[in-house]
Amino acid sequence: MALDKLRMILAVQMGADPDMIKLDTDIVNDLGADSLDIAELLMSIESEFGVLLTEEMVAEVHTIRELIALIGKG
Repeated sequence: MALDKLRMILAVQMGADPDMIKLDTDIVNDLGADSLDIAELLMSIESEFGVLLTEEMVAEVHTIRELIALIGKG
């Protein structure tokens, strides 16, 4: 499941508790991601899910739910 994979990626990358990462978790406001974290997250997602995402594609993405939807389109 995409949510479980994202939880693990974010837990490792952001030092977050995977059980605290929900669909409505805001990547910047709740997890404290900065621009470098976002770039690393994109690379991890591309590798794990086999999709190509650009910074423009994720510019309006704020929550895990939105990120999962974007991965589905990628």
